[in-house]
Amino acid sequence: MKALAEMIAASDRGEIPPLIMGILNITPDSFSDGGEFIEADEACRQAHKLVLEGADIIDCGGESTRPGYTAISVEEEWYRLSSVIAPLAVQGICLSVDTMKAEVARRALRAGAVMVNDVWGLQYDPAMAAVVADFGANVVVMHNRQDIDPHLDLKADFKRFFDYSLEKAQLAGVSTKQIVLDPGVGFGKTPEQNLKAINLISWLRSYYQLPILLGVSRKSFFGHFLGRQKGERLAATIAANLYGVKEGASIIRVHDAQPHEDMVLLNYMLGNLS
Repeated sequence: MKALAEMIAASDRGEIPPLIMGILNITPDSFSDGGEFIEADEACRQAHKLVLEGADIIDCGGESTRPGYTAISVEEEWYRLSSVIAPLAVQGICLSVDTMKAEVARRALRAGAVMVNDVWGLQYDPAMAAVVADFGANVVVMHNRQDIDPHLDLKADFKRFFDYSLEKAQLAGVSTKQIVLDPGVGFGKTPEQNLKAINLISWLRSYYQLPILLGVSRKSFFGHFLGRQKGERLAATIAANLYGVKEGASIIRVHDAQPHEDMVLLNYMLGNLS
């Protein structure tokens, strides 16, 4: 867990290229790849493929959080994750668990995960911050909203949301060295607000002095602006991630690791020419 925190900090300082978080959805209903990796063997093969293609972290999700998702129990979510996390952790793969449930996070961290990716920023489950603190885990605190408000002042809402999340983290004893913020592209926002969320990365990083994760891979707002179906959004995803990296994102969360590995490495090399 400490090693990952040090890698994120090094990326945030510009000492190494941004980290790549590979998406592993062990779900039947995720918006892009639902059902593709529901079996443990398939999921483990995909994790190894992502690592070979350049992923530094594998983000394992057992419950879809797409719009209109069907909620499942702790036991069902853990059933999907349990046969994947321990075997991958034993093999030395750096694992994140994508969950908003404290008990799922606890079991995943005990099984070898080193990061919790909470799409409700420690605000859904009152016990989540304490679990993160107990394990000394890294945590992604993502901005989210129940409802979409076209008239929302996004910067003000970021302050409201993240101030509350960070207060909960502090009260539970979560070290700021373990925290990464995520502007929550695709969650409770209009297409225009999704673009604004990406545009605010530099401000968000500067205001909170914390690393930023950007997750835009294949998301529907690309379809809104460009008319591209989910299988046609790689170029737009890379473009948005490159912009995010230039604005200060330290981690990009993607389905397609290899082209993003090429992007971050070449961008880093160009930026360090004397």
